[in-house]
Amino acid sequence: MKRNGTQPEGVILVGVLWTLVLLTIIVTIASQMTYVDTHISMAAGDRIRCKWAARAGLEKTIALLENEDLSSDSLYDVWSGYVPDINDIVLDGVRFAVAVTDEAGKLNINTATREQLLWLPDMTEEIADSILDWRDSDDDGRALGAEGSYYVNLPYGYQARNESIRTIRELLMIKGVTEAHVYGTGQGVEAISDYNEGWIKYLTCYSYDTNTDADGNPRIDINRAGENQLQQDLGLSAGQARWIVENRQYSNIGDLLTKALSGGTGSQSGSGNNTNSNPQQSEPITADQFYEIADKITTTRGSGRVRGRVNINTAPLRVLAALLGGDEQAAMDIMALRENMGGGLTSLADLKNIDIISSDTTNDFINYVTTRSSVYTLDIVATADRSAMTYTVEAVVDRGRSPTEILYFREGAIH
Repeated sequence: MKRNGTQPEGVILVGVLWTLVLLTIIVTIASQMTYVDTHISMAAGDRIRCKWAARAGLEKTIALLENEDLSSDSLYDVWSGYVPDINDIVLDGVRFAVAVTDEAGKLNINTATREQLLWLPDMTEEIADSILDWRDSDDDGRALGAEGSYYVNLPYGYQARNESIRTIRELLMIKGVTEAHVYGTGQGVEAISDYNEGWIKYLTCYSYDTNTDADGNPRIDINRAGENQLQQDLGLSAGQARWIVENRQYSNIGDLLTKALSGGTGSQSGSGNNTNSNPQQSEPITADQFYEIADKITTTRGSGRVRGRVNINTAPLRVLAALLGGDEQAAMDIMALRENMGGGLTSLADLKNIDIISSDTTNDFINYVTTRSSVYTLDIVATADRSAMTYTVEAVVDRGRSPTEILYFREGAIH
């Protein structure tokens, strides 16, 4: 029987239960918001830590490269492979790792010839012509290429570069080039050759060589130097110096090797260009002598930079073969030689140990190679131990400048 002036006990109980439910919901929401806020704060903190850890990796690697011996560079140098000084380094709960790639070990897209490009995997004549059209300064299209009129008439048109390519990713703007070509990621209908690793492994737009020898001295211009200078600076005889003078003009140093192998023209009394009155008969240099002086001579005026030189110590098989007209055996011989030497080739003189000096391609090959490097790509990954967040940086650095210059910098995705 219900008493007057009181609520049923059941109603009171229901009210208490609803109150508890509401309080539970409020506490749960508050906890979730606190949890979310904590994770947002933690993520923001880890992001900052990862960013500066990646920058620390960049600066530490630059210091490592700057302290290297610059006389020659190879895959046996301290920057190559797994480097303890720049891998698994922990900074405030974040660890970074750096992979270093020598850009001089690649074919320069701005100086490579059509024939060299065609030796790359999955390169076609149409794409090779389109690359040459893209980088040249005119609007005259090659037979299979494409110039400005093609690109401006695309659904989302743009202008052709008509000057040097600035990054390898720019290849994606060129007629016929796909991501599968550049990155080697094609699958299914996109698939190309199974062995293709992507042209980004073989092509660069940054490589160069200084117009100096391994000791940092300016190279001797064989088109302009007098006989006395050729004798004194290159250690040649009077007759050999006279022979070099008599047989110029040289379009490149490979021309000197070609004439040396053929014997040149020569004379008994020399030419009117002689600066040495010695009547000794002119005498061709030998192939071995050419290789001994190859790093000391040039046909490029001035002490500036020579674009596109490939480091034979770091170039992969496909790049060396492209420089040798597709001769993979000669490319493998070079790779075997640099491995047997234990530290790579120290100068172009070491090429005389390879029996390819009679090859027609060797004379061209010598004009494209060096044993030194200046530009490197650094791929940096910083990972937070607490949240597993990763932060990536790709940077291209030129240690040939003082201080080292960052030519390209790209902060990648955060995962």
